[in-house]
Amino acid sequence: MVRQPLTPDQLEAGRRLGVLLRHARAVRELADVARAAGISPETLRKIETGRLPSPGFGTIVRLGEALAMPVQELAATWRGADLEAVS
Repeated sequence: MVRQPLTPDQLEAGRRLGVLLRHARAVRELADVARAAGISPETLRKIETGRLPSPGFGTIVRLGEALAMPVQELAATWRGADLEAVS
């Protein structure tokens, strides 16, 4: 199965998600949050910088748990429904 290229809207959604996660992580070390979520620091770095704009659902759930953020908030940000919270 060939994966379709992401649309500009999907790339922008990934950027918004990355900004929210970086903001939520605040002063916590990237490696500590990645470890708590069960992902590599490089994966978290890519998500936060928008280089991995479409992470797997399980990854998002684990990041939400590690950062004490509801999945609904992460989803709203990805959809663009919560732009004020990440500004």
